Amino acid sequence: MSPRKRSPRNAKSKRGRGQDNCPVETGKEYEVDITETSPQGEGIARIKGYPVFIGNAKPGDHLRIKITTPGPVAAEAEIVTNT
Repeated sequence: MSPRKRSPRNAKSKRGRGQDNCPVETGKEYEVDITETSPQGEGIARIKGYPVFIGNAKPGDHLRIKITTPGPVAAEAEIVTNT
């Protein structure tokens, strides 16, 4: 049996997008629609397929949000205005 090939150390992981591919920026504002709720009760919106968690939001809300913490697979944001 031949040994398994290993990917190079600098290869990008398939699991996460990495900070380089994050479609949102810290401090930037976006208009979003809340489409679902997380198990912790936060509203979830998606920007280019990238999930953004917003506290005190519920499905059906249309909000202007500000990104507080972008991450490799999701971001957190706060509500600026309820439109």
